[in-house]
Amino acid sequence: MNPVQLLDTVSISYTATLPSGEMVESVPEEQPITLTIGQGCILKAVEASLMGMKPGQSKTVHILPEDAYGPHHESLVHEVSLTSFGDRIEPKPGMILARTIEIDGVQRQVPVTVLAVDKTNVTLDYNHPLAGKTISYTVKLHAIAR
Repeated sequence: MNPVQLLDTVSISYTATLPSGEMVESVPEEQPITLTIGQGCILKAVEASLMGMKPGQSKTVHILPEDAYGPHHESLVHEVSLTSFGDRIEPKPGMILARTIEIDGVQRQVPVTVLAVDKTNVTLDYNHPLAGKTISYTVKLHAIAR
């Protein structure tokens, strides 16, 4: 059988981990996903790593932040008044909340991570939780459908 090429439909399983060993995401071998190479269903760098593989092969690739969720931008870490939450919620470090912000003149809800809380302020991080992190993907190609 020919190896994976652009626009092939493939069946894969994978495990994504951080350098610490923490698992970020997993698609078990017993329940592989099917996707078409080039459609952007998974990170482009992971798709590219599948090129040339044959069914049954596995490989581990290390995806740098710029090819995953981008660098961590300190400019996206903001301190807001604790009173801005009112009585609706009691923010705690590690919580992921939805905040409404204006993007290109449109009000949108975006996820933010609570980094710290003190008596008067809350530190929020608007970066993607995986921004600035290298992610290792161990991918297994199960099948190619042409």
